[in-house]
Amino acid sequence: MNLTSRTGDVRRGTVGPLLGRAAAAEWGELWAAVGGRLARRRLAAVPLALTATLLVLLFDLVQQLPGGAGFVERVGVVRAGLPLELELLRTPLSLFVPALDLPVWGALAQVLVVFAVAEIVLGRPLALFVAYAGTVAGTLYARVAVDVGPGGFLGLPATDALVRDAGPSAAVVALAICAAWRARAWFTGAAVVALMGTEAAVLPNLAGLEHLAAIAAAVLIAALGEVFGGYWSRVLALARAATETVRTASGAAAR
Repeated sequence: MNLTSRTGDVRRGTVGPLLGRAAAAEWGELWAAVGGRLARRRLAAVPLALTATLLVLLFDLVQQLPGGAGFVERVGVVRAGLPLELELLRTPLSLFVPALDLPVWGALAQVLVVFAVAEIVLGRPLALFVAYAGTVAGTLYARVAVDVGPGGFLGLPATDALVRDAGPSAAVVALAICAAWRARAWFTGAAVVALMGTEAAVLPNLAGLEHLAAIAAAVLIAALGEVFGGYWSRVLALARAATETVRTASGAAAR
């Protein structure tokens, strides 16, 4: 593409490098971390993402079988009208129960890609925690919103107490936000927030509002990690150094 300068000169090939620099600034750190790990370890680098994807596929296959929908309902489907303890008991598996009215390939692709990126960028334990926290945030929001009712702020009608929760999508949204924050991919994170906000505004249903709750949980986790993450790593480093010093001193005294 050609761009004409103020002097009237035609400068060729300026848009490509600009876009390349913008992409490198936005995704360079993310690509280096993810691409490097996958190049070294292949699929062994993302066991959490593979397990999550297989569980989504398994639950989808089971709920298509005769009697399978009832089984999935009992072990992994969460609704705001259920007792709280039952909701929380089912929530870990609800991460992997796909919606019945949406094509499962979309859920599989989202879970595989976003879980894999988050697993590498955040680390496996934190990625699992963020996925669970995003799902729990959506679940608890739905209960409160139904109690508030449609007349209150972000309230929901009583009929939504019978609607299935967002399933793996709430976890995917939370992971996308935290991974983008960690990799400093600010425009990508903002795009996810804008997309979910638009969805909730245009289609104000339970799933869309649960996604906003998952975003709020993810932003809180990312902000806390920003504030306290370095502090705890320094504390652990000091503790390890102190332990090593004591062990060395003890060994010298024993000799």
